Amino acid sequence: MSRILFFRLMASMSLGAIVSVCCADPVTYIIDPEHTFPSFEADHAGGLSIWRGQIEQTTGVIILDREKKAGTVEINMDITSIDFGLEAMNERAMEEDILDVARFPTAKYVGTFSDFKSNNEPSAIEGEFTLHGVTQPLRLAINSFQCLVRERGGNAGVETCGADASASFNRDDFGVDFGLGRHLQYVNLMIMVEANRAE
Repeated sequence: MSRILFFRLMASMSLGAIVSVCCADPVTYIIDPEHTFPSFEADHAGGLSIWRGQIEQTTGVIILDREKKAGTVEINMDITSIDFGLEAMNERAMEEDILDVARFPTAKYVGTFSDFKSNNEPSAIEGEFTLHGVTQPLRLAINSFQCLVRERGGNAGVETCGADASASFNRDDFGVDFGLGRHLQYVNLMIMVEANRAE
């Protein structure tokens, strides 16, 4: 191979790599409902104890473009699947004067990734949370974020992104003001999520 041909080949390969990096398409990931469980903490009786629970059924889509440091998140939570670890509490929370799941069976979070680190991984999400039919802005801090190709299990060979995100809000801002004056209104929301790259 002549030196001129060699340098042309190398230049072509370098240009191809640059185009591949700069013009990479956003990647879509589908939330894995078997590895995604939003959980929460809420006060009981003004500091007497803390009730904890989780949402058992969650769906959604994540779109991520690391090179452009951009992306979106959509998480849909089935409030009828709420689980405090006590069936009587589950049923009570779903009643009309608390979560009123007959009218509002779903909670939803929609947002955009922000505060990307030097490794092109996001550290926050700016978005809106809909609960009890009310939508309010809510910023999620991403406490951990990682993407890798699974080596075993049903998703072996599939790229999976996982994250742990959290935020706090007052439930009375969403119209869930049961026990106002007797129970503190804060809720700590923690979202453990895994999402698999779409085909």
